[in-house]
Amino acid sequence: MTNINLLPKAELHIHIEGSLEPEMVFALAAKNGVELPFATVDELKGLQAFTDLQSFLDLYYACMSVLLTEDDFADLASAYLHRAWAQGVRHAELFFDPQAHTSRGVDVDTVINGLQRGLTEARESLGMSGGLILCFLRHLPAEEAMATLESVAHRSGDLLGVGLDSSENGFPPSLFVDVFERARELGLHCVAHAGEEGPPAYVWEALDLLKVERIDHGVRSLEDPELVERLKRDRVPLTVCPLSNVRLGVVGTMAEHRLRDMLDAGLVVTLNSDDPAYFGGYIADNYTAVSTDLGISTEQLRQLAANSLTASFLPEEATRVLLSEIAAWQG
Repeated sequence: MTNINLLPKAELHIHIEGSLEPEMVFALAAKNGVELPFATVDELKGLQAFTDLQSFLDLYYACMSVLLTEDDFADLASAYLHRAWAQGVRHAELFFDPQAHTSRGVDVDTVINGLQRGLTEARESLGMSGGLILCFLRHLPAEEAMATLESVAHRSGDLLGVGLDSSENGFPPSLFVDVFERARELGLHCVAHAGEEGPPAYVWEALDLLKVERIDHGVRSLEDPELVERLKRDRVPLTVCPLSNVRLGVVGTMAEHRLRDMLDAGLVVTLNSDDPAYFGGYIADNYTAVSTDLGISTEQLRQLAANSLTASFLPEEATRVLLSEIAAWQG
């Protein structure tokens, strides 16, 4: 039996707020005196039968209301990082949504400081590397995204990059051109969600207008052969999240997922968990699902893990070390 947990890998598409397990939601609510719109853990779990991206986001934002203090964010990051390490993650680039917290009166420094504490603890106790990618909520005005970016400009050295997430349809990347230009001026890497629910045109915009280095999701790119050739030619990584795609109705079942087609097309695909507390599995669960339901081979699993390292923002030497460990993995 293939032991996915022993395969070294990076996770590049993980919303840290999406790793907030139901039990932690209730523990933090009790600690912080937050009244929740659901009474029990089981009731909360019962609300996770999502019909689309928006139905998930409504619950996602409701649960994160319990995150108030620096300790809360540190504990959240630490819980995810230790769980990911046990599943073979050696480097994690964490998305976080500051606007979802500052709108509740939580200072952005509280968020960053707490998450950084979690990363530091994982580095010191596990030898695990990682960093933070600040994501803008695309359903909010671009002016608010710019204000958020400027509010952390003085500590851009604490960030790996910026991203773009939340409701995709109706909010094209083109709305955020100025914001991403400013992020590049600050020396930050750029990534963006595109081609999950939105059309392939959004992927083109993310590449050409936002000048992103990775596309988060990108599964609908296969609908545009010219785009597929572009992604292949430029070796643009795609951070694909199979279990998420099934739970949000992007595909009907795992057997219908087009991951194999993406690999056959020569695309640089990586596997990730997205919001694992909501979508039924962490990273190793995604690897196992595509192996079981799509017949992805041991060699392809090794390639997916290698892609995750080469697509990451790790320094070259650290990447080479981990790639050698992947090559030695026997499955």
